[in-house]
Amino acid sequence: MMFLQFFVWGSWYGQLGKYMTDGLHATGEQVGNAYAAFSVAMIVAPFFVGMLADRFFAAQKVLAALNLLGAVILYYLSSITDADLFFWVMMLYCLTFAPTIALTSSIALRQMSDPGKEFPPIRVFGTIAWIAVVNVVGFMGVGDKNTIFIISAVTAGILGVIAFTLPDTPPTATGSASFAQIVGKDAFVLFKDKSFSIFFLSSILVCIPLSFYYTWANSSLTDAYKIAFPGVDPAGFNIENKMSLGQASEVIFMLLLPLAYRRLGVKNILIIGLIAWIIRFLCFGFGDPLTSAWMLYVAILLHGVCFDFFFVTGYIYTDYKAGEKIKSQAQGLITLATYGVGMLIGSIIAGKVKDMYTSGDPAITSWVDVWLVPAGIAGVVLALFIVMFRDNAKEGVN
Repeated sequence: MMFLQFFVWGSWYGQLGKYMTDGLHATGEQVGNAYAAFSVAMIVAPFFVGMLADRFFAAQKVLAALNLLGAVILYYLSSITDADLFFWVMMLYCLTFAPTIALTSSIALRQMSDPGKEFPPIRVFGTIAWIAVVNVVGFMGVGDKNTIFIISAVTAGILGVIAFTLPDTPPTATGSASFAQIVGKDAFVLFKDKSFSIFFLSSILVCIPLSFYYTWANSSLTDAYKIAFPGVDPAGFNIENKMSLGQASEVIFMLLLPLAYRRLGVKNILIIGLIAWIIRFLCFGFGDPLTSAWMLYVAILLHGVCFDFFFVTGYIYTDYKAGEKIKSQAQGLITLATYGVGMLIGSIIAGKVKDMYTSGDPAITSWVDVWLVPAGIAGVVLALFIVMFRDNAKEGVN
């Protein structure tokens, strides 16, 4: 289940910007809006799961229905050639997909007696799937073709059928859930802690640079190799295969995180994560396949530090600060703020910035200028964090 879930997601998410730019001749703003659709869906998803899956239907049946419906939408999406229509259909698809992220975790966790030990070996299959599908896309040379949606559609259909055979996971909640409960009202007490408030704000702000990475890293690398090797078929650059190294590094740094957390404390770990964001964007901007290809590889490989040392550490820190009674609401609140609000803002800004630094006929993008924007934003967050974040807890990781 976990492998197929992320195979569906990884087949199109990192390649979407390149597909829309090359295949649909979309503007940066249109690409940014398409990614923003996913963030809107992430904001809506908790309400869907809270109102429907937790109260009326077994989770595995909801997962099956959403994937089968999503497979149909994905197949239709692969045939659309108009960028504006593409956005609306993408929005519809994201509304079916976003709830499945929480559903798969919920189904897995409900079958476990010791989630702390049992869940990580299951969840890692998601990362393995992402690496696998990105390499499939890369070796096939279809990162800029509608094939990415067909792969996703077929996989979603398979998961939809298999989901009916998963262990029964009946609804557990009773009564109605209020808006305040779903957005984590009880977790608002954490904002009395100044350091947590700074962390929360920083998490939202750093999602803006994160959006730049997901939206434009593939396109930026593709353009860099096209300029360095004119006349070569772009499929031969294997950009997706190169980018899969980022997920591989994510696995490595995930294993190192507990040790680093205990040795360095949360503040230092988060600072390292923010510094890594700045370095990677500078490497994306100034790296060149001919003279400094190592910078591009550094930018890719830093994904593990950037993601694990900030976002995963953030979830651990939030879990520790929340305590037993409001853990679920606190995690729901931080997820809504980051993948919802933060990446929504970031996707829109990323699209507009790309248009700002794209000109000419044929259009040429100054990627150095584009990448300096998220590097600058990460720099501001780093300064804010160093000055105002006081907590350096080392508890919360066993």
